[in-house]
Amino acid sequence: MSISSATPVIDEKVTKRVALGALVGTALEWYDFFLFTTASALVFNIQFFATKDPILAGIFSFGTLAVGFVARPVGGLIFGALGDKVGRKKILMITIVGIGVVTGLIGLLPTYAAIGVAAPVLLILLRIVQGLAVGGEWSGAMIIAVENAPVEKRGRYGAMPQLGSPIGTILSSGGFALLAFLLSKDSFDDWGWRIPFLLAIPLLLVSLWIRSRLSESPEFEALMEEGETEHAPIRGVLGSSWKQVLVGAATAMLGVGGFYLVTTFVVFYGTTVLKLDRNLLLAATLIAAVFEVFILIGGGRMAERFGASRVVITGGLLSAILAFPVFLAVQSKDPFLVIFGVTLGVCALSIPYAVSGAVLTGLFPTRTRYTGVAISSNLAGLLSGFVPMVATATLAASGNSWVPSAWLLIGISLLTAVAGLAIPSLSIKQQGLKA
Repeated sequence: MSISSATPVIDEKVTKRVALGALVGTALEWYDFFLFTTASALVFNIQFFATKDPILAGIFSFGTLAVGFVARPVGGLIFGALGDKVGRKKILMITIVGIGVVTGLIGLLPTYAAIGVAAPVLLILLRIVQGLAVGGEWSGAMIIAVENAPVEKRGRYGAMPQLGSPIGTILSSGGFALLAFLLSKDSFDDWGWRIPFLLAIPLLLVSLWIRSRLSESPEFEALMEEGETEHAPIRGVLGSSWKQVLVGAATAMLGVGGFYLVTTFVVFYGTTVLKLDRNLLLAATLIAAVFEVFILIGGGRMAERFGASRVVITGGLLSAILAFPVFLAVQSKDPFLVIFGVTLGVCALSIPYAVSGAVLTGLFPTRTRYTGVAISSNLAGLLSGFVPMVATATLAASGNSWVPSAWLLIGISLLTAVAGLAIPSLSIKQQGLKA
C-alpha cells in the first residue's frame, strides 16, 4: 500500500499529548525570541551600542534582531532536510536545546562598558546560533502536531502551537514589566534585564521533559516503513513546490512581521519618541497577548468551518483597515487608547496567524513537508526581521512621523490577504483544509 492511500490510525489522546508538547516547545521558543525583541527596544540599544543618538542606537539594536532572522532560513534548510530524513521528534529535541542554552548565555553576556566592541559581536554571534535553532523549531512543532491530528480537526490542532506566541509574549513582557516595576531604572538597565534570560534554562528543562514524551508522526513513520522518505528534500521543494513556498511565506508574513511592527517597534517608538512609560507599553503587549489566545483558538475553529483561505483573507483585510486607527491610538498617548490600539492591532493580525501553520502544512506533501514549511516560514521570518529596523529608519527619515509605519503595516496585511486567494488551488486536499 502506498503512502498516498494509507490512512494512519489516529489516537486523539496521543494527539492531545503531542499538541501539548509542541505548544510547550513553541512557547519557550517565542519566550526566548520575544525576550530578545523586547530587550532590543528597551536595553540592548543602551547596553551594547556606544552612541548618544537614540534613533541610531535603535537601528543598530534592531539590526542585531534582524541578524537572527537572516540565520533562520539557513537553520530551516538544515533542520528541515534532516526532519524529512530522520524524523520530526529527533530534530525538535535538538532545536529546543539550542534555543534555551543560547538565551541563558545572553543573560550572562558582558556589556559594551565592560568589554567594548566584543559585547555586540558576541551578542550577534549568539543571535545567529539562536536563529539557526529557531529556523527548525516552529516548523517541526507545527508539523508533528498536525500530522498527529485527525484530518477533520487539523485546524484546531494546527492552532495549538500558535498559542506559544502569546504565551511567550505574556511570559517575556510580563517578566520585563514586573522587573521594571520592582526595580529602579538604573537597576533594571544594569542587571535586572538579565533575569528573564537566565530563567530560560529551567524552562528548557521542563520543555525537554515534556517533549521527550512526544510521539513521532504516524505519516512519517509510514514513509519510513515503506522506504519512501525523500533523499533530497531541499531540491524537491525548490524544484516542484516554489509556488507553495511563496504563498506560504506571504501567508505567514502578517503574523510575524506585522506583530513585530505593532509590538516591538511600537515599544521603541513609544518610549523614544512619545516618551511614554515603558511599563504602559509592556502592559499593552501583555494585554494584547491575552486577547490573542482567544483569537488563535477561534481562528482554528473558523478554518474548519469556513476554510483557511477565507480566514487568511479576512484577517489580512481587517488588519489593513485598522492600521491607521492602531497608530492613531498609540499617538494619542492616552493610556487606555494606547493599550486598546496595540490590542486591536495584535488581534487583527492574529486571525491569519491562527491558521498559517495549518495552511503551510497543507501546502506540501509528507515527503518534503518539514523542509517546505521551514523554508516558507523562515522566508517570512527573514523579511519580518527587518520590519522594525525599516520602520525605525522611516521614522528618522520622516521627522519622527508614524505614518510610514502605518503604510508598512497596510502593505504587509494586503500581501497576506492576496496569498489567501491562492491557498485553495495549491493546498493538498487531504490535509483537511477547505477551499
